[in-house]
Amino acid sequence: MNIVLLGAPGAGKGTQAQKLVEEFGVAHISTGDLLRAAVKAGTKLGVKAKSYMDNGQLVPDKLVVDLVTERLDADDAQKGFILDGFPRNTAQAVTLDSELAAMGRNLDAALLVAVPSESVVARLSSRRTCKSCGYTAPAGVDVCPRCNGEMYQRDDDKPETIRHRLDVYESQTAPLVEYYKGHSILKEVNGDRPVDEVYADVKALLAL
Repeated sequence: MNIVLLGAPGAGKGTQAQKLVEEFGVAHISTGDLLRAAVKAGTKLGVKAKSYMDNGQLVPDKLVVDLVTERLDADDAQKGFILDGFPRNTAQAVTLDSELAAMGRNLDAALLVAVPSESVVARLSSRRTCKSCGYTAPAGVDVCPRCNGEMYQRDDDKPETIRHRLDVYESQTAPLVEYYKGHSILKEVNGDRPVDEVYADVKALLAL
């Protein structure tokens, strides 16, 4: 199972990926997690990435491609992977295809989790994050239930930032839908429903 996950920020891609990982044991490769780890570690790549992320901008292709290619070489990605947040434009998709071909691998499906923009804004802007441990909870939770730390709204979760990210997503990432449709591997699921309903459809679409 080699899958690319598509969908706007906050569409629920990560949740679906986690359920697939738990059931099928494939590697969940999230570019967001890879980038956050690099930023936290203060690597050269992480410092560069942080300047873009702080401004709500997408990190340049070259930085992301290097991170992802390295991750695909890891042992746990050999029996299958779910790419979440990459590729995000057609140039990256072409690069990914050639990198996979060089490894003797290919994509089985591109899964689009489709959710209306206003649903995404409502979902993300209601999220609060613990300053100490990173735990997330809905608005109204002021004290972290895990470590008693202070909960706050990240800049990334403010409505104006979310709308900007959605605009960027539409202009840069949406053409990927056409790219994978042209390769006859696009599968689309309505993500604006309860998680388990979405997951049942995901498995049916992927013939799992």
